Amino acid sequence: MNLKSNFFKAIKFGLAIIAVFLFSINSQAQAITGKWKTIDDETGEAKSIVQIWLAEDGLYYGKIMKLFDETKQNSVCDKCEQSDPRYNQKVLGMKIIQKMKKTGGNEYTEGTILDPNNGKVYKCKLFREGDNLMVRGYIAFLYRTQTWLPAE
Repeated sequence: MNLKSNFFKAIKFGLAIIAVFLFSINSQAQAITGKWKTIDDETGEAKSIVQIWLAEDGLYYGKIMKLFDETKQNSVCDKCEQSDPRYNQKVLGMKIIQKMKKTGGNEYTEGTILDPNNGKVYKCKLFREGDNLMVRGYIAFLYRTQTWLPAE
């Protein structure tokens, strides 16, 4: 009787360990924080490295940490709206993703993303597909999606 009881306890413990492990893998796979290599959806070229983090306010933000085009190292967002605090600020180091909120199991919405090339701010949706981060910018019902790759 005691042996049978210990066997079932061991089985329950093993199943609990497996459940925690699977939950951990799923949680890590869905994370958007970290460094991402941005890929232009029109040219397929790597443009920058963006770091995304969870801020103290419980929202997610992203900042340009590196530009691959050496000629743009000192570029500024001169096409941003003059009322935007990023107007005429350096693109390198600029916070382009703002106030993203985790709204579903794999989705982050309710924030914005700035395209410093044209100065436009879009509603944004971020979600994971495998190892990649899908970044979707919206204007009304039209959208454009980029695939960002994990960066080291």
